[in-house]
Amino acid sequence: GACDMKGGLAAMVYGAHLLHRAGLPRGGRVVVACVVQEEPSEGLGSRILIEEEGVRPDWVLIAEPSDLQIARGQRGRLELQVTVHGRSAHASQPHLGENAVYAAARLVFGLELLAGQLGDDPFLGPGTLAVTEIRSQAGSRNAIPDRCDLIVDRRLTLGETEAMALAEVQRVITREGIRAEVQVTEYAAASYTGYFCRAREFYAPWVIEEDHPLVTALARAAKAQLGKRPRVSYWQFSTEGTYTAGVAGIPTVGFGPGDPRLAHTSDEWVTLDDVCAAAEVYARLAVELLPSDT
Repeated sequence: GACDMKGGLAAMVYGAHLLHRAGLPRGGRVVVACVVQEEPSEGLGSRILIEEEGVRPDWVLIAEPSDLQIARGQRGRLELQVTVHGRSAHASQPHLGENAVYAAARLVFGLELLAGQLGDDPFLGPGTLAVTEIRSQAGSRNAIPDRCDLIVDRRLTLGETEAMALAEVQRVITREGIRAEVQVTEYAAASYTGYFCRAREFYAPWVIEEDHPLVTALARAAKAQLGKRPRVSYWQFSTEGTYTAGVAGIPTVGFGPGDPRLAHTSDEWVTLDDVCAAAEVYARLAVELLPSDT
């Protein structure tokens, strides 16, 4: 959409154009990385770029919408599938079967209770858990379902791990006495070029220190262009930073045009003034970070 993140993409391209027109930078290199498939598997495109194409930057700036404020971290994301097993029978004699939907309903209630007991971080806030999809399987509509699958969206704050999140769900399954198993889902798809991609749906949380040179350089560049110092906060959603910072350990920061609350809505928009302002900040940041001569 316009906010997430065509506006940010346009700002990056025009920021590079401003540098080129001014003959800058005289040292170093600026790469505009237009990676794809971030929505279904954030970090996948950056991983391919860095690990397979050999493009490893010293710093990463992400142009996801931040309302022209600085984002220095995000919670992680873990997608889980819980498969609940039952026993099929004719729906006219349900007592002969074991309804997997009923068992899944008890599990959903247990997961709702678990959601209020998750870890917390003074900067990123608490982890979250939400059941986002339910599917049942039966021979027909007049048969007792013998399987019910739940998809769980689990947001991980600092200090929470994949193993912890799996163990928490497993404890709920055990407490409820349900025949079920939980596993991390896998993303598998071909890109528009035909390149086949595969990734486990675990995306690490990350935070960069507020006094890190990349954050302070971005704050100076934004203040110089916008006339005021930007706020420093974090993104509620997940970004490519889950790989660049969370896995590759590359200093990463976010700054983009557009209100992040508009992302994924039916009426996304971004002001052209903000797109132009972001482009100018990107160009100035490159001048701040890169050598002034060759």
